[in-house]
Parts: sequence; structure tokens; C-alpha cells
Amino acid sequence: MHTSKRSIIHAVRSGAVMSALAGLALAGLPDSAAAKEAKFEKVPMTTEGSAGPTPWERYKGWNKATWDTYNSLTERKRTPPPPGEGQVRKIATPIEGNAENGKKLAFDRSRGGGCLACHVMGPETAELPGNVGVDLSEVGAAGHDDTYLFNYIWDPRAYNPESVMPPWGAHGFYTEEEVRDMVAFLKTLKTPAVFKNALDDPEKRPIPVEDRDWQDPFVNPAAEAFDTGKDVFAKAGANGKSCASCHEDANALKGWAVGMPKWHAGMKKVIGIEEFVARHAKATMDTDMLMQSADNITLSVYLRSLSNGMPIKVDTESKQAKAIMKEAETLMTTKVGQLNFACVDCHSPEKGALKWIRGQYLGESAGQIPHFPVWRTSRNETWDIRKRLQWCNVQVRANELPPDAPEYGVLEYYLTAQSNGMEMESPGIRH
Repeated sequence: MHTSKRSIIHAVRSGAVMSALAGLALAGLPDSAAAKEAKFEKVPMTTEGSAGPTPWERYKGWNKATWDTYNSLTERKRTPPPPGEGQVRKIATPIEGNAENGKKLAFDRSRGGGCLACHVMGPETAELPGNVGVDLSEVGAAGHDDTYLFNYIWDPRAYNPESVMPPWGAHGFYTEEEVRDMVAFLKTLKTPAVFKNALDDPEKRPIPVEDRDWQDPFVNPAAEAFDTGKDVFAKAGANGKSCASCHEDANALKGWAVGMPKWHAGMKKVIGIEEFVARHAKATMDTDMLMQSADNITLSVYLRSLSNGMPIKVDTESKQAKAIMKEAETLMTTKVGQLNFACVDCHSPEKGALKWIRGQYLGESAGQIPHFPVWRTSRNETWDIRKRLQWCNVQVRANELPPDAPEYGVLEYYLTAQSNGMEMESPGIRH
């Protein structure tokens, strides 16, 4: 995920149900006594079945591979364990690999991003190397023996179980012979890097600041939802009812979005705005407005836009909120996929955040939520936060979950809490 400006530094049939709908306008307003008394689970929502497409299928153009032998956010004990104490592979004789092939492998981006994603590697370093990892330009003169160099590429968990570096050999990215060639290349690196320009030096590369006019639909196509969202809000469903049937003045919903997502006791899960829209539309209008469908995204942007400029404020003090945050910490630190990455590996300042992975700057967790849903310029699509979480999973070669997965709800809650106090700026625009 990219950093934001704020961080460089989510069937009406009875009178009782109608009353619940009327109370929705107040839900989420922190200073409202009615809001404190209102029970989120009393708002009409379908509670059975998925709020997303069923069966779930990955998006067109995304990697179609599956990684069933590695952890996902639901299957957390699949990844083979790291080497135990005394299991470091001993290299008895000096490695005499093909250093030229090793350099080619290290610079190749086709197998999980390559070494340059995180490391500067000497005077021949290609353009835009990252700096999540240490500068390896003089590693050949650092006094490391071949056993250390081989094992750190093959499976760095032998030395650091929480390493951000993937187990390149143990997880099948490179063969033993290829790792030996890479070691041979590392042994040749004894000279500081030489960069063609300042942009290639990750220590001097300017930190990106998103300063495009996100409210201008000519700049940010997602901003068209400011107008088209009104049409979806007024559009009648299968039973003839629309959002406007119960919320004649949409502006009365101002402030609702900044208090989302919320815990739903009946469903025992966190419900974000997109899932709420899907379940509420089905219950009140008998209409399928599934998560990540065009109408769902448009309406979720519109509902958020009513609260733009207001500070985000989700509950972090209640007993349930603290339980959610505790589960989120587990999910944030769970290593998933063939690349063996956890959320914190990229989005914690103690690890990869506020650093470069190739030419992309990794933002910290705080500040991610205020601009979602976001226009992805690289995909020409508007994405909600759940689609971004799915993308992250696929990018680290982990099986993603359906958009309404409880685990994604917990992560959305956590990320929103990290942005408490920041102003909502939806929809954003990012690469």
C-alpha cells in the first residue's frame, strides 16, 4: 500500500424495522446519545450467506496460481517451519559457483521480485533498487563465510525466524545450484554502489507525496461517484424501494461513515461499509448489491463522501474492540504465502515501512484508510480496502479470501483504528 499525505508523517416490512432505519442516520456519530443506545445489529441486514460473489473467483488479470502448501490468513499452520537449532546447512568447501549467472538471478524480477527489490548491490546495481534490506555492495568484503551466505539466501529463518527476507531456496524460488551461483556473485561485491542519478539511490530518492486533486473527476475518475452515487441512492430495488425511500435527505447520514466498520454481534464479525451496503440492500430493497460490484463501490464512495473532512473515529475502548484489536495483531504478524511475508513486514516502520521496495514506497499502517475506496491508476479501477487486502495476499503468493471474510473485517477495523483522528478523504487516487 502507498503512504498518504497524512502519514509521511473502512426486508422492510414492519414499523419496528422502519424505526431502526430511521436510527441509522445517527449510528456512528460519537456525540449522539441515540447512537450510544442504538444497536448496530438491529439495523436490517441479511445475515445468511456471502455478501460477495459466490463461488468466489479471482479477478480477471490476476495471477491464477494457488499456494496451498503455504499459510493464508485462515490456514496458518501450512508453511513448513524454519530450520531448528543446529540445522544450518554446513558448506564444507568454498563455493565456486557461476558469479555471472548469480548476478543475472539476483537482478531478475520474475521470481518474486529479486534481490534488487530490497537491496542495493554494488556498482552495477540496476535502476531503482530498494532499501528494505541492507546495502550489499560490499558484502563480499564483510567477512561472512560461505555457510552464512548460502543459508541466508536459502532460508534466512535459520538465523532470524522473523526475517523479512523470503526463504528463497526452501520455498522453491531457486535451486541449490542457483543459490550457489548467487553466493558466488555476492562474494564479488566489494565496491560501493555507483548510481546513475539520485532517483536510483533509495537513500536520496524523494519521498512521494500524493498531491493530485482527488475531488476532481477529470483527475480521479472515482470522484464521479459524488454524482453517480446519488443515482444509486435513489434507484429502486426489486421491491420498489430505494435508499432514499427511508433516507430522504442523504445529508442526514453525514458522520455515519467515520464510525465504520462495526462489530455485528449476531453475525459475530466486523462489518465494513461495503458489506453493510450489500447486506442492507438485500434486506431492505430485495436487491443484490454484492461487494465490489459497480453499484456497491459507487454507493460506498458516496456514503463516505458525505463525511469527507470529518475525523475517523472507530471504537477502540470497548471490550469487544480490544478483542478485535488483539486478533488483528495476530493477523498482522502472520507470515503468509510463498514469500513468507506478514503485514507488518511491509507496513511497520520497524521493518519495511517508510522504505523502498524497488520504486515503490511502503506506507505505514496509519493513514491507509482515509482515502479508500481508491482509484488505482495502474489498474484503472476503483478498489475498496478488501480488494486491496486480496491483492496483497496474491502479491506475496498467498491464497486470498472472499471479500467478506471475517479476517479481512478484523484487518479493516485495525487499519481504521490506526487512522483515528485523520480526516476522511474518499475516494483517493493512488498508483
